[in-house]
Amino acid sequence: MLETDDSDGDDDLAVEEVADGFEHPWSLSVVPDDGRLLVTEREGALSVLDPDDGDVEDVDGVPDVYAEGQGGLLDAAFHPDFPDEPWLYLTYATANGDGESTTALGRGELDLESGSLEGLEELYAVEPFLDATDHYGSRVVFGEDGAVYVTVGDRGSKEFGPDHYSQDTSTAIGSTLRLEPDGSIPDDNPFLDDDDVLDELYSYGHRNAQGMTIHPETDELWQSEHGEEDGDMLRIVEEGANHGWPVVHYGCEYGTDDPVGDEFDDRDDVVDPVYYWECNSGGFPPAGMTFYDGDAFEEWEGDLFVGNLAGEYLGRFTVDGTDVEEVDPLLEGQGWRIRDVVTHPETGVLYVAVDDADAPIVRLTPE
Repeated sequence: MLETDDSDGDDDLAVEEVADGFEHPWSLSVVPDDGRLLVTEREGALSVLDPDDGDVEDVDGVPDVYAEGQGGLLDAAFHPDFPDEPWLYLTYATANGDGESTTALGRGELDLESGSLEGLEELYAVEPFLDATDHYGSRVVFGEDGAVYVTVGDRGSKEFGPDHYSQDTSTAIGSTLRLEPDGSIPDDNPFLDDDDVLDELYSYGHRNAQGMTIHPETDELWQSEHGEEDGDMLRIVEEGANHGWPVVHYGCEYGTDDPVGDEFDDRDDVVDPVYYWECNSGGFPPAGMTFYDGDAFEEWEGDLFVGNLAGEYLGRFTVDGTDVEEVDPLLEGQGWRIRDVVTHPETGVLYVAVDDADAPIVRLTPE
C-alpha cells in the first residue's frame, strides 16, 4: 500500500492500488445496485472490477473502435434506471473506410451474469469524419432531466477564427450534444427553431472537454476543458450558448505567447468559464471530474475533484456557486496521469484511474 498525506495536514490519506495491468483506462463507473467498478480501456477493452478483492471480469460485445492517437473506447454511463433498464452507453472513436474517424455514441444491454454487452447499436456519429486522431471529447452523462449529454472535441483543428469547426453550428464538432436515451432529439432542445444550428446541439464553442459531471445540488452541467497553450477551464455549461473557442480564449498558441482570440471581458456573446489557467501559468490539462457527496471524507463534502494529466495529480477545488478555488493537489509525486475519478455511493471512498500503458486503479480512503 502506498500512503500520502493531504496537503493541509488535517487528515491522513491512505492510497491503495486495487488492481493493475490496465491499458490506458479512460473511465470509471460504479455499477448501480452492484458496487463493482466498470472500467473502459482506450485500446478497446471493457471490464468489471471488484474493489474488494481486485478480481477483474472482461465484458464481451464492445464496439470496434479506432484506437489511434487519442481515440479508442472512451467513456461509459449507465441508464438512470439500471438494472431495470439494462442499457450501458459508450462513447468511442470510430472510423470509416477511408481511415477518417469521429466521435460516436452507442448503447447495449449489459448482462453482468454472462459478462456481455448485448444488442449494441450506434445511436449517433458526428459528421464529418476527419483525417485526425485528436480531441474526441467523449464524456457522457445523464442529466437530471433524463437526457444524455455528450462532449465532442474540435478534433485538433488549428483553423483559429470564426470559421473554426467549434463555431460552425452546422456540425457537432466542438459541441455538447443533448439526446434522448434512444438517440433521438429532445423536443425542448435549445436550437430547434434555428435552421442554422443542428437540433442535437446543447452548446457550442468547445475545444476538448474530457470531464463532465452534474452538480448534485443545483443539477448544473459542469465540464473540464483543455485549452491550447494553458487556457484550461472549468465550466458551467449554459444551454444554447456559445462558449467561445477559439474566438475567445485565455491560452496562447503553442510555442508562442500569442493569444488565441479575444479576451472574455471583450465579448458579451460568449460564456465565461468559472475557473481558468491563463497563458504561461503552467495550465491544468484536465480529465474526469466528480463532485464529492460521500460520507468517508466529511470535510470534502461538495468539493470538486478533477484529474490532472500532465501535472500528474488529483486536483481538489472548493465550490461556492460560481466561486471556485483550487486547494489540495492530491497524489503528487506518484508520477500518475489522473484520467478519471469517481465517488463510490456506498462507501464514500474515491477511486481513480491512472492513464498509462500498464496502469492501476487506485482507492483513496481516510487513514
